[in-house]
Parts: sequence; structure tokens; C-alpha cells
Amino acid sequence: MSHSSAPERDNGAVITEWRPEDPAFWEQRGHRVASRNLWISVPCLLLAFCVWMLFSAVAVNLPKVGFTFTTDQLFMLTALPSLSGALLRVPYAFMVPVFGGRRWTAFSTGIMIVPCVWLGFAVQDTSTPFSVFVIISLLCGFAGANFASSMANISFFFPKAKQGGALGINGGLGNMGVSVMQLIAPLAISVSIFAAFGGGGVTQPDGSSLFLQNAAWIWVPFLVIFTLASWFFMNDLSASKASLSEQLPVLKRGHLWVMALLYLATFGSFIGFSAGFAMLSKTQFPEIQILHFAFFGPFIGALARSVGGMISDRLGGTRVTLVNFVVMAIFCALLFLTLPTNGQGGNFTAFFGVFMVLFLTAGLGSASTFQMISVIFRKLTMDRVKAQGGNEAQAMREAATDTAAALGFISAIGAIGGFFIPKAFGISLDLTGSPAGAMKVFLVFYIACVVITWLVYGRNTKKNK
Repeated sequence: MSHSSAPERDNGAVITEWRPEDPAFWEQRGHRVASRNLWISVPCLLLAFCVWMLFSAVAVNLPKVGFTFTTDQLFMLTALPSLSGALLRVPYAFMVPVFGGRRWTAFSTGIMIVPCVWLGFAVQDTSTPFSVFVIISLLCGFAGANFASSMANISFFFPKAKQGGALGINGGLGNMGVSVMQLIAPLAISVSIFAAFGGGGVTQPDGSSLFLQNAAWIWVPFLVIFTLASWFFMNDLSASKASLSEQLPVLKRGHLWVMALLYLATFGSFIGFSAGFAMLSKTQFPEIQILHFAFFGPFIGALARSVGGMISDRLGGTRVTLVNFVVMAIFCALLFLTLPTNGQGGNFTAFFGVFMVLFLTAGLGSASTFQMISVIFRKLTMDRVKAQGGNEAQAMREAATDTAAALGFISAIGAIGGFFIPKAFGISLDLTGSPAGAMKVFLVFYIACVVITWLVYGRNTKKNK
């Protein structure tokens, strides 16, 4: 890390001096720069989640505009972005130290324009083959990968004591994109917004017109705006620069894999329930117009993540995570009492309420586990560097790099839940006619996470605050 005596502009593209743990530096300059980067990062990440979950709104409407894909094919289109997004998070996790946060945020935001524009044209031509939609669906996964690089980038800007809150805001408000998309897309497809660009509507049986292309095109102007905003107003930190070889050793840490498992249980549940809740509700309570309520769950979970980081900074990430998993297990068990049996009975109000608590705890747990990752990896790396004779500056630099790499890689594991949870519901329904089998697996998993959190971290709570 270089320490320059010359004053630097806060809006310089590259910042060569960055010492967030220095109280004087943080108050005089750091807080202002970090906040600006955070509040540009948030809408970029929110748009990424909108694009990532785009097919959850588009696929269900494809039959209405003349496509004859099977139900299995439509489910596949909704699941593929989660799969490709999870896989792409692995390389994305390491990109910020290689290219810089400003450059990578601008690139990763701008590239999302491609699947949006392409999908808008594809849905207007009923001769578009299923294979094209598969490609577009996989391209939407690039949006899901943004989370890994975005969280890694923001982690470099904030001191240890404020990382939980900053990552909670970035991740939580970014996660809000799921509910924003589920709220805005149904409204956008009912209005002729882009007629000048060839956006014609398809007449429905009730006489209304459906402009399905708008579900994809509505995001393009915002993507352009925030691509430019990230390029011109965000910063690259020279202190965060690191080669791929410098970051890969983090994969050898046992704590990486333990925390990946815990994050899979929290964020994996959030994104998996977000993708599968509407369809699950439709199978269990077909008389309910669930699309009127589907956005509430992701909205609650995103809000919970926004405040969960700050709560974890105050109470300790381990304590919050441990209690959170206990609540998740309890309400997962309660869900069995709300389901119909052989198509009879069931209570939708209770079913909906239990799921809202699960969304809430998934959001809170996503924030608290990320706070734990920041604390654990900073401490492990700083202790290692100092034991090897390194100075404080070197220890802090390597700790920031390891933490960012760990955050990004662990987020990749968590995203897999977006693929497997809906598939688990589908398999359970196919085999038994009920989602209870899938929920039993989730219940056992949550209980296991309670035990793991306590055994690995809970007995050393003070050390893992």
C-alpha cells in the first residue's frame, strides 16, 4: 500500500491511498468516498437481480403470446439463470482485485443490456426456438454473478467495524431487485411503452394487449444510466489490486467451506424461495391469485438483509446467525401444518405467514453470515501475516484481499440454492404430489446448520463478533 503525501481528489478514478481502519482518514475522506461508491453500487446490484430473475416473470407468460413450450421447458428457463449465475460467481469473485471495482462494475452492469435487448425481440417472434431462449436464460446468469464482485468490491471500502452494515445495505437493497422485478414487470407488460422500437402487443382473450417484451426492455435505460454512473463516479482502489494467484489460496481455508454451507442455507433459501414460492403456492392453493402477493416475500427478505448487517455489527454475526437458524428450523417445521393433504384442507393465510417468516430469516441470515465471513477472514489472515513477520500495512492489505475473495466465492455456493430449491419442490411434487418431502430435507439442513454454527463458532462467540 502506498502512502502519498499529495492530496487526491475524492472523485479520482484510481485512489492510491486507502486506510479505512485509520479513524482520522475515515472521518476526513474515507467515509465520503466509500458512501459514494456504495450508493452507486446498490442500484447496479438491484438491476442485476431484476435481470437475473427476469425469466420468472417472462416464462409464465410465454404461452400467452403464442409459444407452445412444455411446462418442464418453462421451469427449465426459470432455473437456468440461477445455475449459470452460481457458476459465474466463481470467476466474478476474483475480478475486482484484477481489474478494479470501477471498471468491473461498469462492465458487468453494461453487459446485462445484451440479454435484455435480445429477449425483448425473441418474445415477439413465435418461431424463436427453445434453444435461443435457453441461451438468453443462461446469459441472464451473468446478472446473478454480479453479486460476488459487487460485495467483494464494497468490502474493500469499509473498515471492519462497519462492514456488516455496508454489506447488508449493498446486498439487501440489491436483493430488493427480485421484488422490484416481480412488481414492475407485470405492470410494464400491460402498457405500450416501446412502440417506437417495434414493440407490438398480443391481444388476449379478454381484449387487453400483452407487451411481453417490456418485461426485458424496461430495464435497459436504467442499465445504461448506471453503467455510465459507475464508470464516471466510482473508484478503483490500487490497494485492492491482487493477481489471481494471490487470491486462490483462500480456497484452502476450512472456514471457507463451513461458511459456504451456512450461506447456502441463508441466501440459498432466499433466492430459492423467491424463484419457487409463486409456483409452489399455485400448486397447493390454485384458487389464490398468488401473483398479487408474490413480491412480498423477496421484499421482506431484502429489507431484513439491509438491517441484518447493522444488527450483526452490534450483537455479533455468530449470535444472530445461530438464533436465526433456530427460527428457520421451527418455521420450516410449522409449514407442514399449513399444507393441504391430498388436495384437501390447508390454510393459505398460515402458509403465507410462515413463508414470510422464512423469507425474513433468510434475509437476516444472509447478512449475519456475511458479517461473520468478514470478521473471520480478516482475523485469520492478519494473524497469519503477522506470525510470518509481516507489518500491519501488509497484513491489512492481504486481509482485505482474502476477505473479498472469500465473500465472492462463498456467494457463488449460496446462489446454487436458486436452482436446487425449485427443483426439489418439483421433484417432491412429481413423486408424492406434495412439497412435504422437499421441506423435510430443508428442515434437516437447517437443524444441521444450528449444530455446525454452535460447534464451530458459537463456543467462541466473543472472538467472532
